[in-house]
Amino acid sequence: MGKLKVLLVAGTFDMSRMLRRILETDADIEIAAEANNAYTARDKIIECEPDVMLLCHELPRMSGILFLRKLMPQRRIPTLMIAPPQNEEAAYHAGAKDFIACGEDIHTLEEEHICQRLKKLAGSGWITAGQRPVQKPGQRSGQKPLGFVKEPQGRPHIIAMGASTGGTEATAQVIRGLKRNIPGVVIVQHMPEGFTQMYAQRLDSEGEVTVKEAKSGDVVMPGQVLLAPGDKQMRIVKVNGVYQVECRHGSKVSGHCPSVDVLFESVARVAGQDAIGVLMTGMGSDGAKGLLAMRKAGARTIGQDEKSCIVYGMPKVAYELGAVEWQVPLDQIASKIYYLLDKGSKNK
Repeated sequence: MGKLKVLLVAGTFDMSRMLRRILETDADIEIAAEANNAYTARDKIIECEPDVMLLCHELPRMSGILFLRKLMPQRRIPTLMIAPPQNEEAAYHAGAKDFIACGEDIHTLEEEHICQRLKKLAGSGWITAGQRPVQKPGQRSGQKPLGFVKEPQGRPHIIAMGASTGGTEATAQVIRGLKRNIPGVVIVQHMPEGFTQMYAQRLDSEGEVTVKEAKSGDVVMPGQVLLAPGDKQMRIVKVNGVYQVECRHGSKVSGHCPSVDVLFESVARVAGQDAIGVLMTGMGSDGAKGLLAMRKAGARTIGQDEKSCIVYGMPKVAYELGAVEWQVPLDQIASKIYYLLDKGSKNK
């Protein structure tokens, strides 16, 4: 049996150094990764797939308990929480499997005590290789999971994006980061009729990829971006094994036409694991349910982080639903797409 892989999440340098020293005393334990905030921790869970997490409550921007509550619907990882004694009940309610009370004096932590409790968590059988339970928001961690996310396989061939308020500049920045070898891209940006054609022309002039306002029958092909018309709902269909777009007049969905939810739900239904979904800045919740459908179908999903959003609405709702697999700053979205494409190629 290999070493126990531990993700260490501590918000301060002193606490991180203390816990690292404790873990390094045990030859059976390997620190798979470290993080000093919730957002980095979430990425490290996906990258390193640790066996257990040692999580401190005191973190910047988002507390450890709040992070755990948001994480559990997406990735149930056995967690030992370190927090002040008054937070014990909240920690267990959030999904912690074990709890160690710690006040201001971190030197009271016992080396063997922590290591042994982590080993005990690892033997609880919470995570089975290839199957990561997904719970509904609010479901307690001890309940039977309601289903499983399909594991992505192979290099995706379609990338679906959605944005609203602040999205014209956000989308433009991502598009400028894409090369001619990118799989076909389909985008819904909330804009009125007529404006989408001008916006597509602008994007086409700024980067390497070709950008055009979509029309029914357009084929989703590498190096090309199809932008939903401002007055039609755009969906993905598959004809003779080829992805195409279908653009039709229709009622508003999630308050919008075009709607990100409409696009994303069609991608989930038609492409499944063959897709990457990206949800960026915008007011409201359009795209959140669709991104969740994509993730459940096996697509890789990215959400823009709060700090880089003009309006942290749509990505926030998606994150809280468990739809966002990777939450990253705007300037890292293009590179994250290529990372996932490269990872998919290696999984073939």
